[in-house]
Amino acid sequence: MVAAVVALLAGQLLVGSASAAPASDYAAQAHAAGLTATQADALQDRVDDFLASHPAARQIAADRLAIPGGAVTLDVPGTDVGVTAISCSSGWLCIRDGYGDRYDYYYCGLYEFWGIGNGEFNNNQSSGTVARFYNENGSLRWTNTAKDTGTASWTPVWFVRPC
Repeated sequence: MVAAVVALLAGQLLVGSASAAPASDYAAQAHAAGLTATQADALQDRVDDFLASHPAARQIAADRLAIPGGAVTLDVPGTDVGVTAISCSSGWLCIRDGYGDRYDYYYCGLYEFWGIGNGEFNNNQSSGTVARFYNENGSLRWTNTAKDTGTASWTPVWFVRPC
């Protein structure tokens, strides 16, 4: 079911107007993707919590938010996160955290990171591009050179510099 939601909403990356769509549009997207009313409500609750904690984010689809440097796709509550490798478009750094939330970074810069738990990454940027991951105090925690995939503990990561 998560794949159905992602497939339905994948085209809505970072495009669109500066204002968010009405909540009814997001509910319709969730329903069209096959979510139950309970799942759609739980998903919107997660979106609302994320927005309340991260004022720079804005909702762009039922499960997707634009964030500085890219986008985050929230996992649908009650679905299985799984442990399969994550796909990632060329030029992007993609991360899935322990909640199943997916962070996709395209733009170079230093960005606050909100992931938690153990998860996967796919550094599909140009070969040789170095992604950097930082501790809460700004000190470098670890690096990864594209093209590469792997697993990581995201709980100690507070900032990401994709390139």
